[in-house]
Amino acid sequence: MCSVVNRLKPALAYTLWLQTTGYSRKVPAHIGPGLRTSKQPLESVIIRPYCSRMELGKGPFFRQLFESVSSTYTYLLADTESREAVLIDPVLETVDRDLKLIEELAFNLKVAVNTHCHADHITGTGQLKNRLFGMKSAISKHSGASADIMLSEGDKISFGKHYLTVRETPGHTDGCVTLVTGDQSMAFTGDTLLIRGCGRTDFQQGCSRRLYESVHRKIFTLPPQCLVFPAHDYKGQTASTVGEERRFNPRLTKSVEEFVDIMTNLNLPKPAKIDIAVPANLLCGLYEV
Repeated sequence: MCSVVNRLKPALAYTLWLQTTGYSRKVPAHIGPGLRTSKQPLESVIIRPYCSRMELGKGPFFRQLFESVSSTYTYLLADTESREAVLIDPVLETVDRDLKLIEELAFNLKVAVNTHCHADHITGTGQLKNRLFGMKSAISKHSGASADIMLSEGDKISFGKHYLTVRETPGHTDGCVTLVTGDQSMAFTGDTLLIRGCGRTDFQQGCSRRLYESVHRKIFTLPPQCLVFPAHDYKGQTASTVGEERRFNPRLTKSVEEFVDIMTNLNLPKPAKIDIAVPANLLCGLYEV
């Protein structure tokens, strides 16, 4: 038993140091076994800080949720002291699930915010407003949609001692925004920036040049370790980082002219629910629901 404890001491000490600093660091090769997969060199393993920071009360509670039909991610963030919470991109079909989780965790949902006016699903914001007294809806003022809070560049969505800062990132639609945590450790990019991809630009005020500019000026200027959480993923990926997307995104690492050519020639089918979803989402998800 003593020998096991002695072998773990360096790793435990390093973990405690990470928790007190709150930063991501590469794991040094001397800390011992059990902290990597067999295919990863020790020097390449990155520890994500938000889990330990959350436990220490330095960062917000965070939960990523998934809706399988539209492959939509919904994100729940909360302040563990005040119990105030924010929900990003709720989906109509998963409102019951989200409400149950919020109730179980004794959170008070303050705001439900959409990163843009979605075309592939109906937002759950309208039903949430009907069932949670005092909850506010939020969306960009450029979206053309109705909401309690109309968001602009630099606005802050506060929940307890935490907040999200609004960065306007049009291109997929006029009303797309990216929501960034106060410490710039997480960015919720909607459809503007996906993992190794981006939102389409062939309908709903889409403009390839504007999207390219939005990503490079408003998202790629964030710290490279900032975690990227998109509104959708179709390949089972859950997150990326700004640094990864700067290096490996097959579209947005090209020149603007190459990017425009790629987007022009995607030839994607029309979203199946667009004729229902867009009118509903312009009215906060209450249209014929």
